[in-house]
Amino acid sequence: MSVFTAHTTETAPAAARRAVEGVRGRFGWLPTPVALMAESPQLLAGFLTANAGFEQTDLTPLEREVVVLAVATTNECHVCVALHTGKLTQLGATAELIAALRTGSALPEPRLEALRRFTLAVLDHRGAVPDEQLDDFLTAGYQPRHALDVVLGIGAYTMSTFANRLTRAPLDQPLTAHAWTPAA
Repeated sequence: MSVFTAHTTETAPAAARRAVEGVRGRFGWLPTPVALMAESPQLLAGFLTANAGFEQTDLTPLEREVVVLAVATTNECHVCVALHTGKLTQLGATAELIAALRTGSALPEPRLEALRRFTLAVLDHRGAVPDEQLDDFLTAGYQPRHALDVVLGIGAYTMSTFANRLTRAPLDQPLTAHAWTPAA
């Protein structure tokens, strides 16, 4: 039995209604994880604000998805992996890249692999990334600001993945084609 409510625009706390409607408008449907996050208007606003900031970074859309998938697979968020697999598909990512991201394998493109490894290093070291790993990231062509952009993406998607796991957010029907379960 869940203690969390999957809200609608009508049942969401007043402070969350505008955000819920905005997400519904962008997707054409209300993802259940957002409906569940609406219970805390501040969490929903925090995630949406952090995500909007992350989308405005100098990282390309594909690079942002690499960060998101590294966080989502590390935190074992089946909803985020499915949703962002769909986004990768829309971006025209190769099946090989998508499969590698979903399994946590080395990526076929060296620059993206450096980004994936750096994201994992930030997570593993709770931000205190060893100089050698930061140097590898910078040698791949990224700038110091990109390292901080990765931190922003990790923050946004840690909120999302943790909330989705806490609320046991189900996989919505439009995402079932991209269903994912963590490796045992």
